[in-house]
Amino acid sequence: MAARCPYFAVEESSRGIRSGESPAAALRRILATPGAHQAPCCYDALGARLVERAGFPIGFMGGFCVSAARLGLPDVGLISYGEMVDQGRLINEAVSIPVIGDGDNGYGNSMNIKRTIKGYINAGFAGIMLEDQVAPKACGHTEGRKVISREEAVMHIKAAVDARKESGSDIVIVARTDSRQAISHDEALWRVKAFADAGADVLFIDALASVEEMKAFCAVAPEVPKMANMLEGGGKTPILSPAELEEIGFRLVVYPLSLVGVSMRAMQDALVAIKDGGVPPPSVLPSFQEIKDTLGFNRYYKEEKQYQV
Repeated sequence: MAARCPYFAVEESSRGIRSGESPAAALRRILATPGAHQAPCCYDALGARLVERAGFPIGFMGGFCVSAARLGLPDVGLISYGEMVDQGRLINEAVSIPVIGDGDNGYGNSMNIKRTIKGYINAGFAGIMLEDQVAPKACGHTEGRKVISREEAVMHIKAAVDARKESGSDIVIVARTDSRQAISHDEALWRVKAFADAGADVLFIDALASVEEMKAFCAVAPEVPKMANMLEGGGKTPILSPAELEEIGFRLVVYPLSLVGVSMRAMQDALVAIKDGGVPPPSVLPSFQEIKDTLGFNRYYKEEKQYQV
């Protein structure tokens, strides 16, 4: 697949997508290097740009935060395929780092999953995460989750692999199971092994409840990278440092709530300040110049001068 074309010209970087490199190829290159690579979850183009400016090599578009920011609704299967693809296209156009998109449960059966894979490829994603929950899905680390059968879950990953081949793409398929909470830890281990055999590139078990469970997970299909979810503020999985996660065997680490959570709190505090007759203090409010720098005003003005008549 062709390399992604963000709005501003890409500056050559060993951390982002290199010239002529597809987003998926960049993601595969990064995951092949040592370390537990951090990928904060973003929900819009501005957040993705901040992730890139902060020096993270990978971004992750999370369904929880997109549902919250775009719909103002909980992550319970209400957001649609079309809304996620549209949001993802805007995010990918804003950055030159590879971004993984949350594909939920693929939005239907195996044929829907094939369309989802192709849509995410066309939106510029480097990878897509697919889970094995029934519809309507539930949010991770919450009660009441149910999963489809083993056979159907494996067939969904096979359909995703077939769609990738048909597209001539190398998009990274992150196979997630929610069966740890829905059924058992042993069931989750069986499923991720089967997902690896079906062609998944990265494996993820949601809501692992201890370091021992995390170690057992990383021992399955050791040649396939593993993803950890550091759910901030009260999830079931222990919060560990990247160094600790790397030692266990993880190669990818996502942080689903940090950006959307602090944004919610910051907006609430700003509204209180305004309602009290003032404005947020300089300690929490960037200057107008800083805001313009982040959004690329200066880059725009510099480039615009080339075409003045």
